[in-house]
Amino acid sequence: MIFLDSAATTPVRREVLEAMWPLLTGDFGNPSSHHELGESAKRALDGARTSVAASIGCRASDVIFTSGGTESDNLAIKGLALADPRGRHIVSSAVEHEAVLETVDYLKRIHGFEVTVLPVDSHGLVDLDEVRQALRPDTTLCTIMYANNEVGVVQPIAAIAELCRVHGIPLHTDAVQAAGWLPLDPAVLGVDALSLSGHKLGAPKGIGVLIVKGRRSLEPVLHGGGQERGKRSGTENVAGAVGFAHALALAESDRVERAERIAALRTDFVADVQARVPGVILTGPELGETTATASVRLPNNASFCFPGTSGESLLLELGRAGIICSAGSACAVGSDDASHVLLAMGVDEAIAQTAVRFSLNGETTAEELATVAAEIETAYRAVRSLSG
Repeated sequence: MIFLDSAATTPVRREVLEAMWPLLTGDFGNPSSHHELGESAKRALDGARTSVAASIGCRASDVIFTSGGTESDNLAIKGLALADPRGRHIVSSAVEHEAVLETVDYLKRIHGFEVTVLPVDSHGLVDLDEVRQALRPDTTLCTIMYANNEVGVVQPIAAIAELCRVHGIPLHTDAVQAAGWLPLDPAVLGVDALSLSGHKLGAPKGIGVLIVKGRRSLEPVLHGGGQERGKRSGTENVAGAVGFAHALALAESDRVERAERIAALRTDFVADVQARVPGVILTGPELGETTATASVRLPNNASFCFPGTSGESLLLELGRAGIICSAGSACAVGSDDASHVLLAMGVDEAIAQTAVRFSLNGETTAEELATVAAEIETAYRAVRSLSG
């Protein structure tokens, strides 16, 4: 099997499992309990919080452990928007993850918020002038993702943050896909809140983090015992928190070198696919394209449309060859609709239905990618022959 669906999930790293194991066995206490086992669990939880803060570059008191990226997005968006009394207006983009789109829609339907959805260009980028024009005196929150899960486009978050700062508007960014590939320091990015998910980093599913600058008020979404300094009630997943902290530290330790190496492999892979498959369309930013300050595509993302085929049929053919990839977001459960990201980028709906995403990981090799490119050509010809 060749696994190229890391944007959907990653396996738990052995080092992470080993770090978690004591918290799943002998040291299993509840960190809210006032006895030896509870105190030991609390020390482990506090250590994990300190480690996450050190890896990211924030204060330990800014770290809130959650159940994953979806909860982190929900808590950030609902919590910040509802805590701000100045108005009922949110700015977001047309290419956000479903966890953001649905949360913003909830605030619109249930709490009467007005929402400005920013369009994107053909590469998936928002326009800074349109961001500036969308911000209003009654804007309570701007939420723009750092890096897109389908086409890998990296938004100019630091520039957006500066626009928000001038107006005193908090900025939240969904950084789930960026973790392990791009810098996360909230002070450098200029964001007020940042969402992360463990299972994209080699930690287990069911653990995430929300970073919120301490000065920002946050209305809780979960109510109960007041854990996580009253921001997220519920008994903490101590083993998950320790695993997340360990996975993040490992990912940050060689992030720059790994990103450069995988980006080079990805670039060669894209060129190979383009040479083998006539008419294939690379979706998202062109390789090597940059803004004034940074690359605008994740180093591990290669997403294509294959006109004249079916994306699902290609996935089946590739699956038979032992290649694991995706048609797009793994969170659009049971949906046969074309990707909202590609449609927002102006891709024709029929062509958007032919999309296939390949997301590399730190262990991907040049030999594997050469095999995948050859199998893509074979699968493309097979699907074309059947449809012809």
